[in-house]
Amino acid sequence: MEKTFTFRKKNSRNYNIGEAHIKSTYNNIIITLTNKKGDVIAWSSAGKMGFKGSKKNTPYAAQITAEDVAEKGLNAGIKKLKVIVKGPGAGRDAAIRALVNKNLILLVIKDITPIPHNGCRPPKKRRI
Repeated sequence: MEKTFTFRKKNSRNYNIGEAHIKSTYNNIIITLTNKKGDVIAWSSAGKMGFKGSKKNTPYAAQITAEDVAEKGLNAGIKKLKVIVKGPGAGRDAAIRALVNKNLILLVIKDITPIPHNGCRPPKKRRI
């Protein structure tokens, strides 16, 4: 007696406008693609793409990561993006350029990097 398995199709929604959240730190870059409500459609990071150590924080790693996310977004039907950038890392501009090169239309580029208004006291100076 053979068992037959039926697989349900994955719900493929057709989104038009999405948001790309680019978090660029000193050690890594994480790009998350969401819809308008904030539900995650796709994500990728430099570590996920196979970069190790200090190579994760390079513009090339950011470009490869952004191309991976853009490909997944195009498959989901996203054509227009709002880009939200956060953090001081090196790959911010390269990630935005890679999204543009994948024929995505950028509506807004917004920088939400937190800046302290004279917050915590810095550590004392090193004496060498």
